[in-house]
Amino acid sequence: MPRTLTDERRDLLAAVGDFCRREPRTGTEPHDQVVYEKMAALGWLGIAVPEQYGGAGLGMTDLCLFLEETAFHRAPISGFATTVIAAAAYAEFGTEEQKRVVLDGVVKGRVEAISMSEPGAGSDVSALTCRADKVDGGYVVNGQKTWCSNAHIADHVLLIARTSQEESRHRGLTQFLVPTGADGLQIKGIDTMGGREVNDLYFTDCFLPDSAVVGTVGAAWTQLMAGLNLERMILGALMLGVARRAFDDTLVYVRQREQFGRPIGSFQALKHRIADMATEIECARLLLDDVALSIDAEPGRVFAREASMVKLKCTELAKHVALEGMQMMGGYGYATEYGMEGLLRSAVVSTVYGGTSEIQRDIIGKTYGL
Repeated sequence: MPRTLTDERRDLLAAVGDFCRREPRTGTEPHDQVVYEKMAALGWLGIAVPEQYGGAGLGMTDLCLFLEETAFHRAPISGFATTVIAAAAYAEFGTEEQKRVVLDGVVKGRVEAISMSEPGAGSDVSALTCRADKVDGGYVVNGQKTWCSNAHIADHVLLIARTSQEESRHRGLTQFLVPTGADGLQIKGIDTMGGREVNDLYFTDCFLPDSAVVGTVGAAWTQLMAGLNLERMILGALMLGVARRAFDDTLVYVRQREQFGRPIGSFQALKHRIADMATEIECARLLLDDVALSIDAEPGRVFAREASMVKLKCTELAKHVALEGMQMMGGYGYATEYGMEGLLRSAVVSTVYGGTSEIQRDIIGKTYGL
């Protein structure tokens, strides 16, 4: 079903599509810095950056449309998602100097990363143990972080570390701006089926000045909660784009591929699966659009239930559609030439990062008093 879009939004999507067709993805790397900087030159990477720092200052709806469209066209800009999440934290809680350094870089095409997870703290972020101990003039960080997306291509990492041990584990956490070239920080890539996207971070007596603190010491948990809408909506929009692409590629294939004297899409078994997927994609799109518009209408409100629904629905849908596409394409679904296997790799991990599907269901249930 067609979207009701303003002329400006329609023009943006058309421009993104045209750009991606002219700059086709080459290779398997998830991030191409050359393509990324070309998008920066067009002003797109600053779509959610406040105008006073060189961005467009647009809202959630515009950001989600851009993310969905770039994912649909498989634009190799995997660094953008973590960059937007980190940039929003600096814009909301950072000092003027931090904003100037980070946000200016974002608009120009620099990548940012954020690090929460540890070997013993994944879904339970409050269990993290990486410490930042106060010393004269700053903090000394020791410990290991893991699964840090894009740290190897980022200028800075937004680190969440423990600065004090409190009765409540959610207290005593602090955010820090850490240059990726800081002394005492080692970044080591983790090989995954999606290539090199995530990293282990090892901090050994890494000194950070007081000016590296982002926001209020000990209040990182509250600051993180303020960004929940953004992270979940970003992931939902990206995976809706992946689902749409997997669907379109599957549809082209089943229309063209013939067996037993006719296109395989004409067989009821496949036709009904196509109908179900198309319906579910429309449901997910309507959910995403509605929640994005609600966030724009009330930007200070945390839509915990609705944002979790978006993340849950869109990521699980992307995984389902890519799996169905691979099944319907048979052996061709496994061939890199056709791209379905790449879409499946992107989709499978999306139900894990940014809060697993199980965690999203738990959050949604809690909002109903369960």
